[in-house]
Amino acid sequence: MQQIQKQQMQPNTPALVAVYCGSRMGNQPSYTTNAKALGEHLADAGLGLVYGGASIGLMGVVADAVLARSGVVIGVIPEFMLAYEVAHENLTELHVVDSMHTRKALMAARASAFVALAGGFGTLEELTESITWAQLGQHSKPIILLNDQGYFDGLLMQIQRAVTDGFLNPRDAQQLIVCSTVEQVMSHLVGLSAQPIAAPIRDF
Repeated sequence: MQQIQKQQMQPNTPALVAVYCGSRMGNQPSYTTNAKALGEHLADAGLGLVYGGASIGLMGVVADAVLARSGVVIGVIPEFMLAYEVAHENLTELHVVDSMHTRKALMAARASAFVALAGGFGTLEELTESITWAQLGQHSKPIILLNDQGYFDGLLMQIQRAVTDGFLNPRDAQQLIVCSTVEQVMSHLVGLSAQPIAAPIRDF
C-alpha cells in the first residue's frame, strides 16, 4: 500500500538528496545550525530533499529550511507513524507507505545522493545500509557524512577496525565521504542529476 498525499510526482522534480538525521534535536546547538544550513544550501543550489517525512527533530529543521527557500521536499513515512502525529503537513509530496523497508527503498530509488547528519539508531541504520548497497553494487551514488563535532568518530573507528581485521575492503570503506562542514558536503553534490521517475523501488 502506498498513498501519495499532496501533489503527484512531477517530471521536472530536481535532483533529490536523501538526508538521514535525528527525529530529536540533540543537545548541541551546532546540530540544529548545520541541519538548517544544509537545507538552505540544498534549496539555493536547486536541489530537492527526500527524507523521512517528519516535522520534528533535525528532520523537521532540514525540511523547513528547504521549504522556506521555496525548495522541493518529498517525505516518505510509514503508515503506522501517522498515529504519532509527526508527519509534516506542508511538503511538496508526502508518501505514506506500508513499512520501514518500503520507506527506505523509495527514498533510495528517488535519491541522487545520501547525506547523514547526527542522529540515533535509525540514522545509523540508514547510513550503513546505503553503504552496504553500494558495496554490493546496487548503486554508485555519493554517500556523505557530516561529522559535526566528531559525532561519528566512534563509527569511523569501527569501520577502520573492520578494515584492519580483514572484514572490510579498504576500497569499500572509502565510499563514505566524510565532511566537517556543510560547505564541504555541498562541494560533493555539485552536478547531481535527477533520478528517473520510473526508478525501481527495490528492497535490497
